[in-house]
Amino acid sequence: MPSETQSYIMGNRIYIGNLSYDTTQDSLRSAFESAGSVTDVRVMTDRETGRSRGFAFVTMSTREEAFAAIATMNGSLLDGRSLRVNEAEERPAGAARGRFTS
Repeated sequence: MPSETQSYIMGNRIYIGNLSYDTTQDSLRSAFESAGSVTDVRVMTDRETGRSRGFAFVTMSTREEAFAAIATMNGSLLDGRSLRVNEAEERPAGAARGRFTS
């Protein structure tokens, strides 16, 4: 566990929001390769319809490339939409996956 003096070190995974429903994994990979080597692309889809949910995760090969991708791609246009790009946050252990319980 990091101490108070250690800062959180960002990983290589970044979040991309405000995606067009027409954006594909291939077009997203192509756009982010301008910032470095892309190792994984996941466009999140609805389980029932298979349609994009409007966001994705891209994993870059290094932390530095992830920072470069955030700096260069945040606010850029892809398929007619202005992208929102930032570091991906860890999902808390036991977090619900889109289902609500009462």
